[in-house]
Amino acid sequence: MNLLIGALTLGLILAILALGVYVSFRIFNIPDITAEGSITLGGAVAAALIINGVGPVPATIAAALAGVVAGTGTGLMATKCKIQPLLAGILSMTALYSINLRVMGRSNLPLINEKTVVTYAEQFGTVLFGGRTELNIVGWTVGMRDMSMLLAACVLVLLVGMMLFWFFRTQVGTAMRASGDNPQMMGALGVSVETLTIVGLAMSNGLIALSGALVAQYQGFADVQMGIGIIVLGLASVIIGEALVGSRSLGLLITGAIMGSVLFRLLVAVALRWGLNPNDLKLITAIFVFLALVAPSIIRQLNPPVAPDSAEA
Repeated sequence: MNLLIGALTLGLILAILALGVYVSFRIFNIPDITAEGSITLGGAVAAALIINGVGPVPATIAAALAGVVAGTGTGLMATKCKIQPLLAGILSMTALYSINLRVMGRSNLPLINEKTVVTYAEQFGTVLFGGRTELNIVGWTVGMRDMSMLLAACVLVLLVGMMLFWFFRTQVGTAMRASGDNPQMMGALGVSVETLTIVGLAMSNGLIALSGALVAQYQGFADVQMGIGIIVLGLASVIIGEALVGSRSLGLLITGAIMGSVLFRLLVAVALRWGLNPNDLKLITAIFVFLALVAPSIIRQLNPPVAPDSAEA
């Protein structure tokens, strides 16, 4: 049961990453590789600040702002410098590796003995559950810490999802979505597509860095390698979510990205429990995303639309 709770919690935390990838990949059609550097940047900034005496909440906010700066850099390269967006993301990711090492001072920063957001979640759980250290959930014994962190992650992801839904229904958010769908038309209407792209990539990487800061505090360490392959995980969550909701509605797509992240982590937990070699995890993830990408076209080919009857026409 603790494995299930842990997978759910990590899936919810990484759902914030999935929402960031959704913004860049689905709103602007940019597979932003900056994510692999910005998630580590978020963990590195949060860990370094916490170790140096900054509170976990201000440190987490600072980590998200660092991601905003990283995304802004990618956006400026892609728009003002006219660098192909994919290459701009690769350049940012490469630069962020050295920046993350500078921020951390070494390749790994432990947070086991530091006060983090997990500490606040435990304090909240102590009050909520009456000081019990273990809980009985449908016959399973669950640690209070694990359940408290799961509830805190649920609340945080719900707030982030609602804020993202609200933003994309504002005038700026609607213009941002329209710019991603048809940049030529929006440019003809006098909208600065370049500015909206920069803002969108900044928002995307801010969410990704926020997820990185929370992952580092939840796992108890920040590591310079924690971002490797993370863009594939984000894409997998978005694609799985779209398959689950089967709709183009904004609210359902945001919900689907969250559901996809949670489901993906559950699948990983089950695979590891069944004996999957952890060294094969990235390979299996890549294969899974490939199948998710090609499956819709294969299904359409196997089930072509039926032409209307001539008499009915």
